[in-house]
This record gives sequence, C-alpha cells and structure tokens, in this order.
Amino acid sequence: MSRLALYVGAAVCLAALSACSERPQANRGTLDTAPYDGAGNAFVDAGWKPGDKNSWEQHLRTRMQRGQNDYARIP
Repeated sequence: MSRLALYVGAAVCLAALSACSERPQANRGTLDTAPYDGAGNAFVDAGWKPGDKNSWEQHLRTRMQRGQNDYARIP
C-alpha cells in the first residue's frame, strides 16, 4: 500500500509541476514596421487602410477626442 501511495504522490507532484511551465510564445511580427502599416485583418477600424499614414493619424485624433480624453469628458 505504501508503494501505491508513493506512486500516486509522485504523479500528483508531477502534474502540479507541469502546470508551472510556460509555453514559448510565437513571434508576432517584426519590430521594424511602422504602426500605420498595421494588420490586414478584419479587426481594423472601418475606413482605415493599412499603410496609409494620414488616415492612421486622423483616426488617432478622432479616437482621442471621442472617448479616450478624460479632460473632454469632465463636465
């Protein structure tokens, strides 16, 4: 019975330690691209085209004024 308890305890310890490991993260792109080059996927804002710097800056200005500017929201 003590061998069974030893094996079960070892299995529990190994299972607990396996949860502590970290999987390697995938490379999410290079760091030498400009932010306005962006992602060409469905999660970009409507009306913005990747690679258009002027449109990128306009969307940032609009976003700042609409909801991410705390000073504009204070009555």
